[in-house]
Amino acid sequence: MTRDRTISLARPDRNTALELVRATEAAAIRALPWVGRGDKNAADRAAVEAMRAYLNTAAIDGTVVIGEGEKDKAPMLYKGERIGRGLGPACDIAVDPIDGTTLTATGRNNAVSVIAAADKGAMLDASSVFYMDKIVTDHHGHGVIDITQSIEDNIRALAAATGKPVDDMAIAVLDRPRHAALVTRIRELGAATRLLSDGDVAGGIIAATPGSRIDMCVGVGGSPEGITTACAVRALGGFMQAVLAPSDDSERETAESAGLDTLRVYGLRDLVATDNTIFVATGVTDGDLVAGAARRGSRVRTESIILRGRSGTLRRVITDHALDKWQ
Repeated sequence: MTRDRTISLARPDRNTALELVRATEAAAIRALPWVGRGDKNAADRAAVEAMRAYLNTAAIDGTVVIGEGEKDKAPMLYKGERIGRGLGPACDIAVDPIDGTTLTATGRNNAVSVIAAADKGAMLDASSVFYMDKIVTDHHGHGVIDITQSIEDNIRALAAATGKPVDDMAIAVLDRPRHAALVTRIRELGAATRLLSDGDVAGGIIAATPGSRIDMCVGVGGSPEGITTACAVRALGGFMQAVLAPSDDSERETAESAGLDTLRVYGLRDLVATDNTIFVATGVTDGDLVAGAARRGSRVRTESIILRGRSGTLRRVITDHALDKWQ
């Protein structure tokens, strides 16, 4: 009797989630010696190698749809790579061994190691466009926020929905020159900004978490990070919209050839077409989402979150790893 292996995360995903979190823990531990050392490439390389090694021991039949790419002709969690032992559910995987390599190299907050998984074919393939404009909030944004509205109208609408005055609203934005005018408009309205030097995924997740100190995350960031964030936002019951942001006509034509619509507003269900998602993240450095990996004598403590879309659960996992037995 043959079994349908296209995906079956509903029951086995509890175990799958724990297998994935072992890989993000490994990446964070391997990156720890490079925190604050000024070499983001070395930190990233260590995290990639550790994550890949652990993923290939997992009881999944995974395909990387959002990955690191091939560097120096070596397999490094590139798009299309098959991972896992091929024994469990077939699924699509998005990986970011370190979201925030610059944060890691400089010793700043909010660097995390991230993996997301979903039903095979559920994640939007937006790889032909490097950037997307996005807006993320918690559940209050449903039926209230529209990315085609002005930032002022969206902040006012969310403030009304949450019962907060506008001057109590905190809006996360990547600290990039392209966002200078956006930041000015937010502040002129009376809301506060939280400028993110890096860590696009963490900013979106914090905004989608009810009761967090960030009410909204807006602006142009990486398309791969946007799809990864969407897996977490679905599990949190939050709100997200995105519009692809091609950098020139050539990229726009490439996107359209790939079947993407650069004028379309992509909702959360368009970005990830299933609620059967798993998102795991482990802290590399301390942050609002999770604490960073920290050496404590002969052990390293890691803090992780596990989000499951189907059950809507958020679990925090604190693990002490004995270094003489860890591998």
